[in-house]
Amino acid sequence: MALPVPDPSPETADAMLLRMRGITKTFDRTRALQGADFELVEGEIHGLLGANGAGKSTLSKIISGHYALDSGEMTYRGRDIRLRGTRDALNIGIAIVMQETSLVPDLTVLENIFLPELGRPGRLDYRALRRSGEEILESLGQQDALPFDIEVRKLSSAQKQLVEIAKALSVRAKLLIFDEPTASLSPGEVERLFDVMSRLRASGRGLVFVSHRLEEVFALTDRVTVLREGRTVMDARETSGLTQAELIRAMVGAELGAIYTERHEDHKATGPVALEVSHLSSAPLVHDVSFKVHKGEILGLGGLVGAGRSETAEAIFGLRPRTGGTVLLNGKPLRADSPKTAIRSGLGFVAEDRRTQNIVPDLSVKENLLLAHLGAHRGFFCGYGARTKRVDELLARLDLPGDRMLDASMLNFSGGMQQKIIMARWLLLGPNVLILDEPTKGVDIGTRASIYAMLRDIAAEGVALVIISSDFEELLGLADRVVVVSDGRSTADLPSAVLDEEKLTLLAAPRTSMARNTALLNDLTRQYGGAGFWALIEDESLICLNAVVKDQDLDPGFKAGEARRLAETRVPLALFRREARFVREASGGRETLVVPVTSPRGHDLGWVGLSLREGTALPAPETIKSSIDNMAATL
Repeated sequence: MALPVPDPSPETADAMLLRMRGITKTFDRTRALQGADFELVEGEIHGLLGANGAGKSTLSKIISGHYALDSGEMTYRGRDIRLRGTRDALNIGIAIVMQETSLVPDLTVLENIFLPELGRPGRLDYRALRRSGEEILESLGQQDALPFDIEVRKLSSAQKQLVEIAKALSVRAKLLIFDEPTASLSPGEVERLFDVMSRLRASGRGLVFVSHRLEEVFALTDRVTVLREGRTVMDARETSGLTQAELIRAMVGAELGAIYTERHEDHKATGPVALEVSHLSSAPLVHDVSFKVHKGEILGLGGLVGAGRSETAEAIFGLRPRTGGTVLLNGKPLRADSPKTAIRSGLGFVAEDRRTQNIVPDLSVKENLLLAHLGAHRGFFCGYGARTKRVDELLARLDLPGDRMLDASMLNFSGGMQQKIIMARWLLLGPNVLILDEPTKGVDIGTRASIYAMLRDIAAEGVALVIISSDFEELLGLADRVVVVSDGRSTADLPSAVLDEEKLTLLAAPRTSMARNTALLNDLTRQYGGAGFWALIEDESLICLNAVVKDQDLDPGFKAGEARRLAETRVPLALFRREARFVREASGGRETLVVPVTSPRGHDLGWVGLSLREGTALPAPETIKSSIDNMAATL
């Protein structure tokens, strides 16, 4: 029965919003939920966690009215309810925030936000709708984030998600479910989404947050509930009282230990070069990418969504035409004519999108496993027999059930199992180089751990791996080195040991964003001469994000994308002291001011330095700091 929904009420922030007990749901012969419990209070963000197939999505869809429960009790704002569909859920203030699936791409942003209004009789008051839309965005602190008159198809993933949130608020939703909301967002976009979710929590709404990323769960949620095999195994525990190990143990039912294994020190770029990419371009998204990866090494391609990482991999593999540059595989030129050429030369590629790029749903598991073999095989017959022994070895290595090899469809497997089969497909061929694009996207923590261990083992056997991942923690935990890609260009090549997530995020900033601090450095050096730089400084080392040198005699001794020990630079005293004044170097000839840069949310963005010739009229440090603070306010 649909219930009227009152306005959100801040004074009832501790009121029980939703309580579910003993929820069951069966699809054909599959028992998706077997007595699940869940609760949510107003003014909290509650994490809903579990491995693939644990029942998270099923429970979310029961809450939002997509599925009807088979049995159990569901109480919303003190009243027992039975939802007959999503309209019932919306009518009482329950909404689920999808990535993109419920938006109409040919309608404008405003029309999508107020989609239910389009079906009402009479003429629409677009002026009133626009005012309401502006009020919604203002409540979220996103007044300028959405152009109302543009078609939704032209928006970024982050903007589409904001449309989904605004649409939920347009029907006065009190309970919002976020199902894997950060899967396709860059770190900066994730931070803005978390700002929005925090505002929703502060307004008294209750939020359900479904995610595989534990670092996000600990950063955002107030309490967590864990499902395993359709049952609740951790019920509404306060996040602040949990450790990562406890959460993983609840999700997978076992102690996993460290998710990321230790690096193989004997494989640190000492083997021969397996893949060398020089000044690669592939219009319109790849402009100038260069890197090398050695046998037995794991190289990470880091960058934000849309930076050109996936397109770089596709151009190397022959899936898109190259417009410039060269690719050498084991020292020999690799033509870009087709993936078949790459496969036969010893290159494998696990693409990002499992459904559309990696699997053929209508083929059996065995046929999917042997797809790459067909590309590498020469001759009239399929030649499957030659691979039988290797298939058995891989099944045992990846813990894949051999008795399900003849399953009629890959879709009968979980996402994690599908990913293992896709990886086994390429290992079957014994590649020299394997490129993996988002290898653990949408995969639960237990499967991720086994994939990480397997990748380390593959590298130890001498295979060169190139990993593309939007999860910077994953990239830094796996890779020996990270090549940063921004706006289709490689901008840094650094050991992962000198990086952390914050440094990698700053290095990966789009060139359009970097243009603002480049403009600042240009303005400073144009006005005062000398040399300007922006760097991340930690202990006795730095990473340069940007540098503008007008006077070559004042070159600081590093350039963008380089890491240096402070003592190895030409401005060591200024970098060590970091005082609010110009510091004269012992060698003479220059004086340098180093100023901290902080984001509007208080995050450390590094240091901006200005070196001027000794003896010149020095500007007031306060003037320089004011210019830098004004620039930081726009980041």
